[in-house]
Amino acid sequence: MLTLYTWTTPNGRKIPIMLEELGIPYTIETVNIGKDEQFEPAFLAISPNNKIPAIVDTDADGKTVSIFESGAILTYLAEKTGKLLPASGPERYKVLEWLHWQIGGLGPMLGQVGFFELRSQEKSALASKRFLDEAERLFGVMDRQLAQHAWLGGDAYSIADIAAYPWMAATVEKMQAVLGEQLAASHNIQRWMTAMAARPAVQRGMALPKVG
Repeated sequence: MLTLYTWTTPNGRKIPIMLEELGIPYTIETVNIGKDEQFEPAFLAISPNNKIPAIVDTDADGKTVSIFESGAILTYLAEKTGKLLPASGPERYKVLEWLHWQIGGLGPMLGQVGFFELRSQEKSALASKRFLDEAERLFGVMDRQLAQHAWLGGDAYSIADIAAYPWMAATVEKMQAVLGEQLAASHNIQRWMTAMAARPAVQRGMALPKVG
């Protein structure tokens, strides 16, 4: 059995989408980061960086495997099932390029925009300009890639798309005031987001975890 530890954040919703796409049986354990549950010893034993998501897979060739970091989990699940990541060749590394682009660029930059523009009571013009400019640059990178390919990693849907979508959905939902104009001008991103949102597994994954 596979157990997913997660919460209602963009990173936390990547893995439910992946699991729903794969059709793997799993259970969810919520880790309420608003109540600092990510610092509890039992969770730290699984995710020493005190971040969600994390998984524990007790059916890994007779062994128990625990993994933290969303990119590592996506890669593990893709390799476990042979789906959503090419096994070899240039196509594999193109998907991995865009997966790591999201992990190292898109997610962190949008996270900083969310903090400085939406959550921080103390405002910084320098920080706002820095992160808004970088978010706009990244939208341009993404839009140009999607002008040439149906999906982020190429012509096939992959873990790169799964990694990026929850962050872009959060931007549409929460950051219209600061990034809406840039998003509206990114026509290829808009096309991709429509295609992503139409996938039943994406719809189910984005609704998880369910909390009261």
